[in-house]
Amino acid sequence: MKLILGAVSKTHVLHRERTWLPGGWLLVSNHISHFDPPFLTATTHRKIDWMATRELYHPWPVGVWMHAVDTFPVDREKAADRAATRETLERLKRGRVVGIFPEGGICDGKNSVLEGAPLKPGLAGLAQLSGAPVVPCVLIGADQLYTHRNWIPFRRSRAWIAFGEPLYFEGDGKEARAAFEMRLAESLRALYAELKERFQLTEWDLPQPPARRKGRV
Repeated sequence: MKLILGAVSKTHVLHRERTWLPGGWLLVSNHISHFDPPFLTATTHRKIDWMATRELYHPWPVGVWMHAVDTFPVDREKAADRAATRETLERLKRGRVVGIFPEGGICDGKNSVLEGAPLKPGLAGLAQLSGAPVVPCVLIGADQLYTHRNWIPFRRSRAWIAFGEPLYFEGDGKEARAAFEMRLAESLRALYAELKERFQLTEWDLPQPPARRKGRV
């Protein structure tokens, strides 16, 4: 994937050194395309076990491959998927890095946490139960690969990634979880602002609906 992405995209990364964090931790990112996991996996210093929606595990040959690269399924239709929660906690306990997209699906514009939308509940609970740090991350530009001409080798679309300082859960109860989710959302928006200012991103660089990138709207 590094070779493929290197041929079709130029990726700019801020604060990559923050992914040297030892032990088990959660990587939490906004979600703009189906290409996000490869981009993030290729730019972190640690191997990532991705939590992925169960629909991606069909047909079965795809499911075999997904398990082989250490992903695990989550049922997004459930308010709380206990099996996915247990699997996350077990992997964190073993010192693994677990990647999560807490927006609950691909989001852009006002539907995204980057533009003020709330995060899906549950992430704060994982941070509380595990005691593991949470590293926020913002990815911009991966959705440009929905434009078919950007797959022409060495045409090279652009992507931008920024990693935040690790966040640690503090306190107890519902108010503490709400406060943690607010801190996380604020950190993601700060990283988003940093990327926009540092690289002078245009409106077209920012997340767009997949249909628009494909030229359907």
